[in-house]
Amino acid sequence: MSYLQNQIKSFNANLGVVAGNNPTKRTIVTPVKPAPSPTPSQATDSSKNDLKRKRPEVPEVPYSQPRDTGTGQHIMTQITYAIEYLKTKNTPQTLSDILSYLSMQTREQSYKSSVEKILRGHDKVDYQPAQESTPALFSFRPAHNIRSAESLLRYLQAQRTAQGLSVKELRDGWPDAEDTINELEAEGRLLVTRNKKDNHARMVWPNDPSLNFEIDQEFQNMWHRIKLPEPNALADELEKEGLTPANKNQKVQRPVKTQEKKKRKPRSGGRTTNVHMAGILKDYSHLKK
Repeated sequence: MSYLQNQIKSFNANLGVVAGNNPTKRTIVTPVKPAPSPTPSQATDSSKNDLKRKRPEVPEVPYSQPRDTGTGQHIMTQITYAIEYLKTKNTPQTLSDILSYLSMQTREQSYKSSVEKILRGHDKVDYQPAQESTPALFSFRPAHNIRSAESLLRYLQAQRTAQGLSVKELRDGWPDAEDTINELEAEGRLLVTRNKKDNHARMVWPNDPSLNFEIDQEFQNMWHRIKLPEPNALADELEKEGLTPANKNQKVQRPVKTQEKKKRKPRSGGRTTNVHMAGILKDYSHLKK
């Protein structure tokens, strides 16, 4: 008995040591509740919200209008800006002035060389090669190289025809041309036609004041004392003489055509039958009433 008791005591002692190393405290894990399944209405609302979030915000711009991208970067666009810049200048400009206006000082040299090459060959640009003390110069080439009152009068007097000169073409290379035209018209050195809408000058012709001839007041009074006939009096006098005025509408009476009535053919008395017995049967059609 003593041996069994010693074994039981040693077993209990070892069990206590093991129990001390492994505590019996347990953590209670709360079960995770599954999320409730969304109802059909909630599912559609959530999907609509997701679609709305995924759509990028696009500014409301009409598709027919081009997008404003600022200054054009294409080289021909820059050439157009350069020509408009030269048009506003009355003096020739250097290439550095043009590049400074276009904000192209920092561009590569090959790009600048391309701009210079295009400007040199452009039909709207006059190019002056560089000299020993002056750089190359560029200026706008208008349809008419006229930029002063003297050059305008000289050009008009040298014309062989009385065609005149368009102010629109003149203003292409001379923006302030209309002010000078108004002054020359007031001096009697130009003949000017104007637009009815804005009264701007439209065409100009030379006017030589030496050709103006003043008539004495006595002859002017005699001219104004002559009474002109009434507008219809002349037509009445012509009709009295059996003449027709040219401004009177002549009505040509055309003969009326009478349409002849077509004669109707007499109707036959029906279909003819028994043709094969024409020599045997007698004709009693003359007895029909």
